[in-house]
Amino acid sequence: MKEIQRWVEESPYSQFLGLSLEHLDEKSARLVLPYRDENSNPGKVLHGGCAASIGAIGGQAVARAALGADTGPWHTAQMQVSYLAAAIGEDVIAEAELLRRGKELCFVAIAVHTRDGKPIARINTTVRGRVGAAPALTSQSAGDHGEADPGSMGPHIAKVPFIGNRGIQVEHMTGGTSRLVMPASKANADLGGGVHEGAVLALLDTTGAMAAWAECGPGPYKASTPSMQLQNLAPASDADLVAYGRCVQRDNEIFFCDVEVAEAASHRMVARGTVLYRIIT
Repeated sequence: MKEIQRWVEESPYSQFLGLSLEHLDEKSARLVLPYRDENSNPGKVLHGGCAASIGAIGGQAVARAALGADTGPWHTAQMQVSYLAAAIGEDVIAEAELLRRGKELCFVAIAVHTRDGKPIARINTTVRGRVGAAPALTSQSAGDHGEADPGSMGPHIAKVPFIGNRGIQVEHMTGGTSRLVMPASKANADLGGGVHEGAVLALLDTTGAMAAWAECGPGPYKASTPSMQLQNLAPASDADLVAYGRCVQRDNEIFFCDVEVAEAASHRMVARGTVLYRIIT
């Protein structure tokens, strides 16, 4: 348990968030994230990637405790995030509960809420223990069209506190497609040295949202992420990452966007997912 707590609280990414672990056993965990401007969108709204991160961390903490120390390395093979409300200038708490333990897989449900009980997100994760297996040989990302037009919004995205603290930059953001890059910096690192799953989540979430804005175009609109799905194909290495987003369908204010995350140099796939984004025009 002490080693898991060390991973939760001493991973550089978690330290930048300010995350702490209040409780952990083989069936449950409780994590607390105090409000920080550095984790926010404009208006002191907690960034969706940050809310998803504490869910993923809580799910993996419970899975590590349930599976045992000899079942690593671990990664969140799949997760579903439903965003229920915004946390505005508030501390948030993640309560993780084990649903089922298998030989290599754990299924964990996480409820994210404010201190006064307002629901923020509901998350379900499937965490895999690789039990010392060799690193997975993941497929290569096909990349995109190679264009580099950040549009009128792209240069301003890095000014959002949480995104800027990840070092995320927009290389392309027009015509319903987006391409964002993120360095393997200390602020994004796992305790083991690779890029933290939470930082991968933040990149995927942001890239999907930018693909929706690239389809809609800028304006004085209200926007949010109602839900997101993610598959981590393998634990991330210590490589810089690139993410490719594409809006595959628009239904009035709803945008369905696919995202691939890969190592920038090798194009080895790290994660893939979908972002359901809403822009009220």
